[in-house]
Amino acid sequence: MATFGITVGACFPNLNGFKTVTKHPVCSVSRKGVGATGTILVTGSIGSCSSRRRSCIYRLSSSSSKIMASATTETEKLGIKIVKNPPESKLSELGVRSWPKWGCPPSKFPWTYSSRETCYLLEGKVKVYPDGSDEAVEIVAGDLVVFPNGMSCTWDVSEAVDKHYKFD
Repeated sequence: MATFGITVGACFPNLNGFKTVTKHPVCSVSRKGVGATGTILVTGSIGSCSSRRRSCIYRLSSSSSKIMASATTETEKLGIKIVKNPPESKLSELGVRSWPKWGCPPSKFPWTYSSRETCYLLEGKVKVYPDGSDEAVEIVAGDLVVFPNGMSCTWDVSEAVDKHYKFD
């Protein structure tokens, strides 16, 4: 089950006549699979709902509606594993907040991993170019990333980085 956080102004076409979520301090969507029906829980005012605080629950077919959301996703590209928007429970389980921190300003530099590194970006934006590839892997604040032992690459930091890291 994935959990989504929906941004202010997210649009829900054909959702009981409501077109836009304008204010909502809490909003989540749960999905059990691709094309599955999800549940949206919104607290706050929505569309033409009353302006007083209330909770509204709507059913939504994820295959027919577009949601501006940030989901927890796991991908691997060019040997680099990325978990976008990991849940806090995962970060706590790993002990991420107790790991040492490292940061750097915008810069470009080569790097070779002498052991596997797992890091969690608190701030920043980086394109990592593994040696021998013209493609880059972009990592941003909120990403949990695993770099394999022995990888040589070039870090191109476009926004200052602040991260927790751990070497295995």
